[in-house]
Amino acid sequence: MKAVILAGGTGSRLKPLTYWTNKHLLPVGTYPMICYGVTALRDAGIRDIVIVTGRTALAGFADVLGSGRDWGVSLTYRVQEEAGGIAQALELARPVIASGEKFAVLLGDNLFEENLGHFRERFERQPEGAMVLLKKVDDPRRYGVPILSETDGKIVRIEEKPERPQTDFCVTGLYFYDSGVFDLIENISPSQRGEMEITDVNNAYAIQGKLAFAKVHGWWTDAGTFEALESAGKKLKGFLP
Repeated sequence: MKAVILAGGTGSRLKPLTYWTNKHLLPVGTYPMICYGVTALRDAGIRDIVIVTGRTALAGFADVLGSGRDWGVSLTYRVQEEAGGIAQALELARPVIASGEKFAVLLGDNLFEENLGHFRERFERQPEGAMVLLKKVDDPRRYGVPILSETDGKIVRIEEKPERPQTDFCVTGLYFYDSGVFDLIENISPSQRGEMEITDVNNAYAIQGKLAFAKVHGWWTDAGTFEALESAGKKLKGFLP
């Protein structure tokens, strides 16, 4: 199985730090943030990884990670020329994903404590479709929140940052897809903020009844705010990827 790490974006919540560098290159503990995503996927048994980032950040990622050899993986880089949303960034990986191939997608600022290998194995057994990971959080209003069917427990849809969440679980930034995801991306429209939203892609799978989920039990954060970045740094201080 391959994986795609999405590591572009403007990092607006971490300005002014991100005026000078991509947020995924900011230090967390003793290593740049991106290193934890790469090693988490490696430890899950995924060694072929595509990194999608902006043109100005490409050299920084190459300096830190190189070809991936020193990290036990093989890296390919794809350039997102301008910010257009997570789904638009994911579409850039299409040339390196074979038809019928399953793969993982990790948002580069998402950090997980537990080994992700059992999630990979679970999705490999899934005949088709997609799978998202859910995590219980204190304030789900900050995230995409799954709405579950009362009859079969499947995800009916995902509500993005709802004012009144129907559950205290949120959708984390690790997704698993079959190659049909690229056809779905072609058929979604930009949101009101002008971006191709990954929630719309996941909801397209949900409409088809093909969106499975699993629950994360270990520590998890998206290190996209100063508070989360500081917390992650304390948690991972001294950790060697």
